[in-house]
Amino acid sequence: MQYERFLVTGGAGFIGSHLVDRLIEAGAHVTVVDDFNDYYDPSLKRANVAPHADDPRHRLVEADIRDGAAMYDLVRSLAPQCIVHLAARAGVRPSLVDPMLYETTNSVGTLNLLEAARHNGVPKFVFASSSSVYGLNTKVPFAETDALLRPASPYGATKLAGEAMCNAYAHLYGIAIVSLRFFTVYGPRQRPDLAIRKFAERMLAGRPIELYGDGGTSRDYTFIDDIVKGVRAAIDLDADGHEVFNLGNSSPVTLAELVTALEAALGIRATIERLPEQPGDVPRTFADVEHAERRLGFRPSTPLANGLGEFTRWLRDRRTQP
Repeated sequence: MQYERFLVTGGAGFIGSHLVDRLIEAGAHVTVVDDFNDYYDPSLKRANVAPHADDPRHRLVEADIRDGAAMYDLVRSLAPQCIVHLAARAGVRPSLVDPMLYETTNSVGTLNLLEAARHNGVPKFVFASSSSVYGLNTKVPFAETDALLRPASPYGATKLAGEAMCNAYAHLYGIAIVSLRFFTVYGPRQRPDLAIRKFAERMLAGRPIELYGDGGTSRDYTFIDDIVKGVRAAIDLDADGHEVFNLGNSSPVTLAELVTALEAALGIRATIERLPEQPGDVPRTFADVEHAERRLGFRPSTPLANGLGEFTRWLRDRRTQP
């Protein structure tokens, strides 16, 4: 690993905490920035970072990325060699309710980090984008070279705006920037609002699960370990300007197939409550990962059944803890 000092925004969250674990295991010094907002129970994120509380290589800073002055001062004092910017307001449907919050957090927050990076000479910047930038694209699989991107929600639009700003800063200021389009990440520590965990929690509690539409929509579910390997490869990449990569499993699964796989992993038959399709939802996500394989050596290796097995074991263990 070519860098020793990292700033990881959103490092107490689902993806961020797994990345921080791996960076610290590799001997890096990591500062985590998280505002512990109430999008979901903040105690879940605090539990994610608790194992590193006494590790001298780990520092936790509670701050909001919307505070440009705070981000500037933090980057100036830390002098990180790499910023991994994962912090964001996530979720398609909530972005329809409060699009301004998503704009100020995701777009302005990203600009604040880029400004702090360029004024303080940070050489490497990794930005967490999303498959939501593709939105209503009809061409599949989705490739980084697709000329027309059609985000279907404010969330997707803010992620696309973040990529555009990354491109401008790489061009203007010579920062090596990598944008990573994550495709439906799942696994241990998954956010409680995401479908796999929400379904599993309801099934374990004997409650019905809510399915929007006819179950024919599909997602490219990607296990957390594969995603973290991709992020690590992006950190180490000798980037040229701004590069964009899909990180997905390249194997879409329909909602109906996902429920069947969860039933097998849990050994529980689901009771289904069907609801109308929701605004902002897209019919499919499907990653073309050829570019990521060529440049990052990215080869997702976790079949859905294996990943769901690890997730459900973690969830059951967590439910039995006092």
